[in-house]
Amino acid sequence: MKHNSMIAREGFPFIVISIILTVIAAFFAITWLAVILTAITVFIICFFRNPERNFKDEEKLVISPADGKVIRIEEVDVQGTISGKFKKISIFMNVFNVHVNRAPYSGKIEKICYHKGKFLSANLDKASTENERNEIMIRTQDGRMLWTVQIAGLIARRIVCWTSEGVSISKGERFGLIRFGSRVEVFLPSDSRIVAKLGAQVRAGQSPLGYLS
Repeated sequence: MKHNSMIAREGFPFIVISIILTVIAAFFAITWLAVILTAITVFIICFFRNPERNFKDEEKLVISPADGKVIRIEEVDVQGTISGKFKKISIFMNVFNVHVNRAPYSGKIEKICYHKGKFLSANLDKASTENERNEIMIRTQDGRMLWTVQIAGLIARRIVCWTSEGVSISKGERFGLIRFGSRVEVFLPSDSRIVAKLGAQVRAGQSPLGYLS
């Protein structure tokens, strides 16, 4: 199923409810409430926006899976569903960022692991291991392994994943979203070359993060 509408369909129920409440407030001439509800409706529409993105592809290029700010770049040695040595890039999405997530690289979805968890603020380091999260492993055509992790935040309490195991995915293809503020992490092979900068603002399906070896 394609997910290329201008507004992500997961936002439709919120938008419809907000519009109905706005109309009711206006009908009963509760002006202050109608104004507030109109602002909320506009915010919800903006939050679930799903713009087209283009990028200049290069060999071995890894692109950002999320809009937001790069808050950590580190080398890690982890044990668990994700196991081994990686270079990890963490991206924090505030409520004003586009929240549709895109594949950082082309390949086959080999594994998806959902973990229940807490809803700590997504900019905290411990959110990576303690919060609700969805881990997606992409196996590249030449056998390399990348992980993308959707992490729920303080406000976000609903991770949406549109892909499934065994499916082939293209670089930049939409694969899910997280509602209302969150974090996305990318685990690249330890010999990858990182070009993203700490503190930089990146855009899903567009901004370069690094290159596989």
